[in-house]
Amino acid sequence: MANVTVVIPLYNKGPYILQALRSVAQQRCQDFEVVVVDDGSTDNGAELAENYPDSRFRVIRQKNAGPGAARNRGIAETRTPLVAFLDADDEWMPEYLETAVRAFEENRELGCLIQGFFDEPGMRRSQAVWSRRGVRDGIQAMEGQTPLSLHYLVAYINSQATVAQTELVRKWGGFYENRCLYGEDSFLWLKFLLREQVGLSMRETMAIHREASGLNFPGMKKARPIEPYLEHPEELLEICPSHLLPLLRNFFALRAFKTACVLGYYGQWQRAAELRRKFRQPGDHRIPWYFSSWVCSTPIGAGLGMAWRALNTVRGRPTEQGANAASPAAKADRVTAAQ
Repeated sequence: MANVTVVIPLYNKGPYILQALRSVAQQRCQDFEVVVVDDGSTDNGAELAENYPDSRFRVIRQKNAGPGAARNRGIAETRTPLVAFLDADDEWMPEYLETAVRAFEENRELGCLIQGFFDEPGMRRSQAVWSRRGVRDGIQAMEGQTPLSLHYLVAYINSQATVAQTELVRKWGGFYENRCLYGEDSFLWLKFLLREQVGLSMRETMAIHREASGLNFPGMKKARPIEPYLEHPEELLEICPSHLLPLLRNFFALRAFKTACVLGYYGQWQRAAELRRKFRQPGDHRIPWYFSSWVCSTPIGAGLGMAWRALNTVRGRPTEQGANAASPAAKADRVTAAQ
């Protein structure tokens, strides 16, 4: 029996799926099987995967239910101790699986391993950017983390760059489903960070094709969805060790403030205000995005966002980037967020 099952959710990625499959087939570690879960595609991607000339690759079809449900279907089919995830429009370098398997052999307590990535197009290295944000190699200890450092760590974790113990993925319920298109994986990896041993290697061993993703948000004309862990924080609060509860609550507040900025930027200031109220707590004025989210939770903030979007449209700049970094409301927190 194979040692690793590679789960690939597939939805309308016909132009890219063969590239992803070839990157798996060319791994130095050949002790794997592949489950491609076609999530109701309407293009030829599933047929291309079914005809891939390797008996270790198989395709399962289901009605469209979202990436979390597709990954969970693949997990249900997994019979190996390790499970790896690859998106249908991304690719691994030949050493990717070998690096992961070696890490688990050397450390039996390891719950999951996250590896570094290149950003495509252009094979842009990501290590320097994330290092400046405090992301580091090694086992990730939650003690000593700040809300901002945890925010960056969670943002760094990409499921397509993560290999995990199958039994632990199942123990923590797999990926968030409910047709979620944003943050469904963070819901799971936060549980790992709180309760399991998480390893990180920033060496780039895979490539994320930003240009191919239909879920990238720069350039969108509406607010992204609210993260599942903000919609349902009780599940994470329930399993969080008591000494980490202050960190987790402050992390929720930071993420709520940041998401409120985006909501207000797109005119949804009432929803932004509701989200802020849900996670407000004493002393949180010291948390990044507090003041800008306060502005964005008012009609004034919504008006500023509308004006800024119009200006970005004239300049030809991505609108979501403006919501997160360039809007007038966000500028007040820029220095705080960089600390």
